[in-house]
Amino acid sequence: MAQEPSIMELDQMITSHQCSLSCIPRSHPAYTAYIHLLATSRFKRYELSEQKEDLDKSIVHCTNAIFLPPSWGFYLNVVQVFFHLALLLLLRSNKFKQPEDAKCAVEYLRYLRGLPLDTFEVSNELVTTLLVQALASQVELEADGTQDIEEMVILCQELLTCHSSELTHAITALFTVILSKYCQGKQVEPLDEIIQWLRDTLKISPPDLHPLPLGLAAALMIRFGKFYSNDDYEEAMTLLESVIASSPFGDDPSEFQILASGFAAVLARIRAELFPNPEYLEKAISLCRTLLGSSSLDNNIRYSIVDNMAFLAEMRFENFGLTEALQDAHSYTSEMANLASSSALGNFDNLDAVRAAYPMTVVEEKIGNLRELISKIPPRSSEHNKYLKCLADWYITKFSRTRDIKDIEEVIKYRRMLLLSIDTNHPINAFSLGYDLYAAFQCSNKVVYLDESITVHRGVLEMQCAQPFHFKVIQQLVASLSKRIELLGHGQDLDEIIQLFPLGVNDRYAKVSDRFVYSCAWASISRADRNPSVSVAYEKAMSLMQTSFLSAPTLQIQHSRLVAMRGVGDKMPLDYASYQIEMGQFSQAIETLEQGRALLWSEMRGLRNSMDQLSRFNSPLAAKLTEINQDLESLTMSVTPSGTIEISDGGSQVDDGMDPFGRLVVKQQKLLEERDVLISEIQELPGFGDFLKTPSFENIRVTASHGPVVIINHSEWRSDILILVRDSPPSLISTSNDFYQRANKLRDRLVVARKDGLDSDKYKRALRSVLDGLYNLVGEPVIDRLHTLGVPEQSQIWWCPTSVFCSLPLHAMGPIPSNDRVKRYFSDLYIPSYTPTLSALIESRKPSPKMSYKPSLLLVANPDESLPGAFGEMEIIQSLNLRVPVATLCGKNATPADVVEGLRHHGFAHFVCHGTLETGKPFDASFKLFNDERLTLLDIVRSRLPAGEFAFLAACHTAELTDESIADEGLHLTAAVQYCGFRSVVGTMWEMVDIDGREIAENFYKSMFSGNGQGVGYHLRSAKALRDATQKMRRKKGMTLERWVNFVHYGA
Repeated sequence: MAQEPSIMELDQMITSHQCSLSCIPRSHPAYTAYIHLLATSRFKRYELSEQKEDLDKSIVHCTNAIFLPPSWGFYLNVVQVFFHLALLLLLRSNKFKQPEDAKCAVEYLRYLRGLPLDTFEVSNELVTTLLVQALASQVELEADGTQDIEEMVILCQELLTCHSSELTHAITALFTVILSKYCQGKQVEPLDEIIQWLRDTLKISPPDLHPLPLGLAAALMIRFGKFYSNDDYEEAMTLLESVIASSPFGDDPSEFQILASGFAAVLARIRAELFPNPEYLEKAISLCRTLLGSSSLDNNIRYSIVDNMAFLAEMRFENFGLTEALQDAHSYTSEMANLASSSALGNFDNLDAVRAAYPMTVVEEKIGNLRELISKIPPRSSEHNKYLKCLADWYITKFSRTRDIKDIEEVIKYRRMLLLSIDTNHPINAFSLGYDLYAAFQCSNKVVYLDESITVHRGVLEMQCAQPFHFKVIQQLVASLSKRIELLGHGQDLDEIIQLFPLGVNDRYAKVSDRFVYSCAWASISRADRNPSVSVAYEKAMSLMQTSFLSAPTLQIQHSRLVAMRGVGDKMPLDYASYQIEMGQFSQAIETLEQGRALLWSEMRGLRNSMDQLSRFNSPLAAKLTEINQDLESLTMSVTPSGTIEISDGGSQVDDGMDPFGRLVVKQQKLLEERDVLISEIQELPGFGDFLKTPSFENIRVTASHGPVVIINHSEWRSDILILVRDSPPSLISTSNDFYQRANKLRDRLVVARKDGLDSDKYKRALRSVLDGLYNLVGEPVIDRLHTLGVPEQSQIWWCPTSVFCSLPLHAMGPIPSNDRVKRYFSDLYIPSYTPTLSALIESRKPSPKMSYKPSLLLVANPDESLPGAFGEMEIIQSLNLRVPVATLCGKNATPADVVEGLRHHGFAHFVCHGTLETGKPFDASFKLFNDERLTLLDIVRSRLPAGEFAFLAACHTAELTDESIADEGLHLTAAVQYCGFRSVVGTMWEMVDIDGREIAENFYKSMFSGNGQGVGYHLRSAKALRDATQKMRRKKGMTLERWVNFVHYGA
């Protein structure tokens, strides 16, 4: 095989040919042959040197040859020369981005197709393929190219009968154009026709023609980005997966498999970003993780997939608060930086974190290089647009360090150029320009930048294709308009803000949690402005609230979301109720408070809702809903305190690339969808229109049938006290303007003093002061109103507090002033109980099915050296055996599993052990059992217990909220035991003094089992029994305030 000549040898040949040409006239028969030889030598030299000058001269020589007479004995005819010229022009067009070359190549190749090419020994298929490639180059370098794409499709159709590499090359060129258009944000027209042709072609094409499904996938991705149809997504993803699976994706995947992998990762990320569906996010993570599992990905595709994984991991952290997800995001970002720093790679500086890692000298060097590149590349070409964006991004990086107005002005300049070059209706670039203008305003305080930012973002909202970005635009617009109000006080800007809020709140592309926050802001601002939209805003907030918090897969994450929304989510229902009270809508206010509080308990109670009535009407529906509810409950409670996910895959071996959390999310979403469909079906049945809907006032007012319920609404707008009494409208007690602040101070005083210890003088003084302050703030007006309403003293009343009042001892307010100088507290006048919600109180009063056990008491005890009084308390409980059978689980017999099982078989329960709290982790609150085993709040919630009469939790902190928890959720052990079926529960508000256990138990059960309660259920006697027991404690010499105030009663 002959060796290819070197550059030196080619130079000698070129010199020889030039000498030969200089020695003969143009009319000489050999002149044309030497011109061709010179053109060929110059082209071979270009292949080695890659110098444009060689290619230019080759094209000149080839052009000259066309106009010369045919050469005798020369092996190329004029058509072949013309073909070679078109080929050289196409090469120069692709290499050096010269639009005129592409245009000429297209014209020449079209001309050649009109000739009988077989006569001239030129392949018709090859010319057609080259024309497709030339048209692709022209589309790349020109602004529109719609007609060129149509022509490319027609030419590819002609090649379908040609099962050679020419068809592959042509389809590849078409795919490349579609992909380029997609990357540039441009439209491909006529898109629908192209998609249909590609579909039809795919049906009759060879199975290994991979550019065809890739081209169809790219076209579908473009349409997906325009109309956001999930059908287009699914079809595109199926095509990409078919390419990936076309052969084993092992150590040596094909270039098309690699390309399809990168494509699939990007497509999955786009859907996850566009639609706030947790299932889409988890599927995208799964896909990218699977693709990264291949060791054979080239670094370009790996970088793209890692980029997607970093983004998706951060989304997972934002959605669910998983620290592992944040760690993953940082890990992937570091991997990207390592890949970008590799000298073997191209330019991978498209990520802020990667650019931020470079020193300033490199940043400035990058900017200089990009400016030089842009000056050499034809405007409006894809490369020119790419470098414009890169330059703007690098200036952003520089501005983030210098804060120099000149740098952000450069960003703005290049953003404007990019908008003009790509498409004035491209939302991402327009949004970025508006954002940069706002940054320029922040840097310079020049209102002109602020005004233009507002104008640009208004324009983005008018773009039809920008719907998925509207929420971000609205957020920025609201911020900009708010700033302009602050500076200039324009009233019309406030009107515009209020008009923008419903657009954001109803945006289906935004996360529900973001929409909820915006609905709260809308309600607050419109209320302050006395705008008539305030009621609509509050109603929207209420409708979004439950979905926002409870769509998370586990109780812990649901609670974390509530905590993250502290100050917004927890206050909104109270604020709305205050507004309704202001409007005189007392019944509606009570409904709002019921709907907006104890969300987690309400959701869990909904999953255990009785199906008896539905079963009698439609047994299959009831059975199906029960099954779904049980599955959802299992998933919701599937995370252990250690963070392990306990989820069963039904025994199947799942290899879908998902981690356990991802499978949990996907399974939960499917169950929620099934449940919603089923509930809608049930609500269509006669008599079931209100099935699982928020209870109406008429349904919840029955809570006052056994005594008044006092609701305290603590809102910054206005605070109120409502008293529910039987057969009467709610009675309103208006409060002073400083009620809200005074209540906060009382709570803060108690919390701060508690840090010094319950036996400290500081705490004792603080508690005394708080009880006195509570009486003046709440007790005195409530007692006066109860007297007015004719409620006799010694009646039982229920407190249903909100906000800070959930942590304040309302039952012990006082002392109440009297003429006889005897210290009396609220519990001396009325028998106090608490309920976290009215629904919980209704549940505690429901008649229970016939118990399968005799009334008996379960004693759970774990005495140790720190609880010396526990033995005396145990003796008291065990001595009750004459009145009620007592079963004891003590020491090593008191394991969490044994305790839960024991609770199933006893109507009464009494705990004697330590109670513990975990800051910020309410579901980890626990009873400390033998060998330091814990019976946690989550364990209790998980247990499905038959209805019990009452439970006495003689342990520390059992009715105390953990720090960093939400007051209105009532997440403490006492509430958990009540939720699990015990009608009445006694708990403690703080640490319990060990020696008080025996005395409180003795007096409590003495009252409980006295003959005075004949005919009254034990759960109904327990509140009075506790009141009587604490009264006796108070009479004991040396008894301090905090010891008897500690005990509280919840339930019936």
